[in-house]
Amino acid sequence: MKRTGLGRLVGIGLALSAGSAAAQGVPGTAPAAPISGGQGTSTPSQAGQGTASPITGAPATLPGQPTVGEGAQSATPQAQDQAAQDATRSTEQQAPGTAEGAAKSGPLTLEELVARARRSDARVEEAEAELHRLQALQRQAHWAWFPKFETVVGFGGPVPEARNDGLGGPPTTEATLEGDWNFGTLGVTVRAEVNALLPIYTFGKLTALEKAGDQGPIIGAALRERARAEAGFQAAQAFYGYQLANAGIVQLEETAKRLEDAGKRIQELLDEESQQVSKIDTYKLNFFRQVLESRRAEAQQGRILALEAIRLLSGAKPGEPVQVVSVDLPLEEDEFSPPTLEKALALAEQRRPELTAIQAGIAAREQEVLIRERAYYPDLGIVGFAKFAYTSNATPQRTPFAYDPYNDRSAGIGIAARGTFDIPMKNAQLDQSRAELDKLKAQQRLLQSAIRLEVTQTHGALTAALAKARAMTDAEKNARRWATAAYAAFDLGTGDTRELVDAFTALAQASADKGKSWHDARVGIAALNRVTGMAPAGQ
Repeated sequence: MKRTGLGRLVGIGLALSAGSAAAQGVPGTAPAAPISGGQGTSTPSQAGQGTASPITGAPATLPGQPTVGEGAQSATPQAQDQAAQDATRSTEQQAPGTAEGAAKSGPLTLEELVARARRSDARVEEAEAELHRLQALQRQAHWAWFPKFETVVGFGGPVPEARNDGLGGPPTTEATLEGDWNFGTLGVTVRAEVNALLPIYTFGKLTALEKAGDQGPIIGAALRERARAEAGFQAAQAFYGYQLANAGIVQLEETAKRLEDAGKRIQELLDEESQQVSKIDTYKLNFFRQVLESRRAEAQQGRILALEAIRLLSGAKPGEPVQVVSVDLPLEEDEFSPPTLEKALALAEQRRPELTAIQAGIAAREQEVLIRERAYYPDLGIVGFAKFAYTSNATPQRTPFAYDPYNDRSAGIGIAARGTFDIPMKNAQLDQSRAELDKLKAQQRLLQSAIRLEVTQTHGALTAALAKARAMTDAEKNARRWATAAYAAFDLGTGDTRELVDAFTALAQASADKGKSWHDARVGIAALNRVTGMAPAGQ
């Protein structure tokens, strides 16, 4: 299915909002590269390449190729998985359905944002429409046996006079004779004819058609679930991008306050003509202040874009204020532990909607092959017809041996066989259906391999992100202690400005890396939810 431009807009917003890590960067150092909202996920154009409906004859293709760096989401035991899905469905039902409801209910939580995106995203609406189309095709397949009742009704005139004795004898009026311009009393004629065929035995063709039609809604529901999963994942990306931008702004404000205090102390020492500082220290401090301001502008812009992505995904109206609840990005040590790779792979094989869709497509193709194989046999059915004709100036014939096109009342019913003898055409159609089935089976194997690769990359990226986040948490604690000690030494006159600047630089870098790494871990947890087919949940 084609995707709208929504995914591209959201991806841009997420990429720029994640740039708040750069805004947290060390003064005088290059900013960290922002994380694209599309890493490890299908882009809108790639997502549109999923399994198509076999009813329409469109082949199934693979989702976007996964890239290294995608996060992953936890996989809990089977009972907890089901509980998470039930809780998510409950949240989707209870969450306000409009942006006005969001304003009344307070700031949006992650659960509410994900539920809104899964319900109101334009890609989900497109998938819903496709599901309804496939359901209509299913009904059409189940009613294929119903007779068409081909009916013709006509009314015409003028009709020349036609009179005889009603037993097929010669004309009884001069005007009835042909070959002259004497038409006699002119009249009108009314005709109606109905023909129908009710199939009673088709050598399994009708049954196969019904089975093929039943696969359509399965495919549509799976593609809808894939669109919901993509929308929910992008909602999590936008939410955590906003949290990262907020954390960056808070850290920048803290660093700015420390620089302000250091500037005042340097000025006091300069006024006292202390040998501890010089005018160069003032220039250096002013330089770092300006760099800090540029980082603050980047963080604020990232927050604005993250909010715009949230507005887009939540279905809020343009210009309507959207509030988002603030959460801490770091996780507690025992709050989350990633599943094993084997568990993640098993979940993906059981729950990925793309696998469900392509399996249903194969089942439909198999029924199509069966229909082509049985097309060589005729259809047996009950045929019926009814005819009625009335002409106002013609004598009705009372004998069955007389041909009467003017007045007719006849009906009949019988058993008939219907078929065609275009054997070369049937052979070609059968070969084509078999080739399409083989093609779809090959795509299924390729899809299974691609999903395993995607899950492996996502799981590895999450494991690395969690390890980095926990390491950077410890690094930030040590950098904070270093900065506190360096400032105290500088304030007492036992430390120089270089040590102070180095400590502030290390603290800013460690804080930026900590926030960025926990952002990656949070997004990674949501990503593993998506690639394993798990229901999204707020972490």
